[in-house]
Amino acid sequence: MLCFLPKKIEMRFDYSSEILEKIGIPERAFDLKRNQYSSTQILRNILEFTPENALKIIGLISVDLYIPVLTFVFGQAQLNGKAAVVSIHRLRQEYYGLPPNNRILLKRLGKEVIHELGHTFGMVHCWDTRCVMHFSNSIREIDVKEDKFCESCSKILLSKL
Repeated sequence: MLCFLPKKIEMRFDYSSEILEKIGIPERAFDLKRNQYSSTQILRNILEFTPENALKIIGLISVDLYIPVLTFVFGQAQLNGKAAVVSIHRLRQEYYGLPPNNRILLKRLGKEVIHELGHTFGMVHCWDTRCVMHFSNSIREIDVKEDKFCESCSKILLSKL
């Protein structure tokens, strides 16, 4: 299912990537009151398992994520850092009471992976609703944006790479 991601990452960032072995989600990341997982705690866990030679790392999980100031997040990344995480939980059609659709799920996942990796390279949110770096607070906003950087963000990314 995830085989397309290394190629997409290489296409957008000009870096090769690989899929690593699965690691567990730490129990301390679960917030019983919210019934969600702290993306910050999960980022810390990902960093513990990051290979020394990794330039960047992104964890893909299926649980619902949050940060304290927001109801939920699709993902989180360290700005100018090494690690990011993306959850497929709210990217799935089933979450919204719709029949499963793998094509839509993978399209959304690709956009969010590129978005969060963009943050690790120091990219901030973009005003252009079609740019992959546009902030998405709803699934509709993810569906509207493309899986690539706008012209302005492309230039910024090139300067950071």
